[in-house]
Amino acid sequence: MSRKNPYIGFIIQVIIFFILFPSCATTPKIGKPINRQLKDGVYEGSYTGGPNKAFVRVTIENNKIAEIRIIEHWTLKGKKAEEIISGRILENQRTDVDVVSGATNSSIVIMNAVQRAIEKAYHN
Repeated sequence: MSRKNPYIGFIIQVIIFFILFPSCATTPKIGKPINRQLKDGVYEGSYTGGPNKAFVRVTIENNKIAEIRIIEHWTLKGKKAEEIISGRILENQRTDVDVVSGATNSSIVIMNAVQRAIEKAYHN
């Protein structure tokens, strides 16, 4: 009768967990207050974080974010974040806003895509 090491199964489960689920980590926010002069125009930005990706088009008018259009948003269950996050960004005129509960990663990916678009509007 052979005796197996009781820790082998546990170690294998831990290894599988870290191989299969690295994309489940929360995406870091890159947003900052918009305290620079912005050039009027329409700018595009995209961001990928974990299993989510967003591609946005942002309109800048009179040094303000005037419109955010989400062109594409790849997500499993974060669609509800699209309108809410866009509205919060427009209302606060910043990309670092509160996330939508249940759609944290999608919220952050959208914020980061908008931030990338806005960075293209910075005057040098």
